[in-house]
Order: sequence, then structure tokens, then C-alpha cells
Amino acid sequence: MGEDDTINTVLIEAVKALGGSKIVGHKLWPEKAVDAAQRHLLACLNEDKPERLSPDHLMLVLRMARDKGHHGAFAHMCSLLGYSEPQPINPKDELAELLRDYLEAKKQDADKSARIERAISSLNQLRSVA
Repeated sequence: MGEDDTINTVLIEAVKALGGSKIVGHKLWPEKAVDAAQRHLLACLNEDKPERLSPDHLMLVLRMARDKGHHGAFAHMCSLLGYSEPQPINPKDELAELLRDYLEAKKQDADKSARIERAISSLNQLRSVA
């Protein structure tokens, strides 16, 4: 991706990496006939046409590209906005992090439950003495 690339040119590369405008167009607009969805996508990616992708459609294209290992469009956007190049999260790493967080939360819940039990026990002892 060159310095002169536009958002549309890098999105066109992402669409190509995803199998082409016919496949991507149909995923973006499943309610349309395949050819109509393709034409609409091509119009959205043509800077001379008024049609544009909605923010949700843009995010869908970027997500599909990420899932296919194509990160060029998002990296280009980050570059234009002054962010460092993004690093995709490996799904195994994400799962491991989520499991660690979950187990830590469960441990904290168990610790709180034990403290609650001790507090209740202390209150019951005070009541029996009184």
C-alpha cells in the first residue's frame, strides 16, 4: 500500500483478498440479488460515484479482512490517523486472557464469599451473647 493510496484503493485490495466484489457485495447486502449487491459495492468503492459504505459496512469489510489475515486497509487507516501499525490479537491469546480474567474473578468471588460467611458468623455470635 503506497502513500498515495486512498481509503477506497485499500478497501478494493481488501475486497480482492476476500474473493472479489461479488462475494463481498452479497455478504454486505444479502437482501439484494448478487449482481445488484456487486454493482452497489463497486459504486461505493468508486470515488466518482456518490455511493459510500456505511460505517457498519466498513467495519464488516475490515472484520472479514482481518479474519482472512489481510490487515492492509486497517493499517492504512491507522497510518493516516497517526496511529502505530496495529497488531491483530491471536484468538488463542485472547481466549487465554479471557480465561485468566474469568478465573481471577471467580477467585475474588470465593474470597468475598468467605468474608461474608465470617461476617455473618461474627454477627450470629454477637447476637447469641446478647
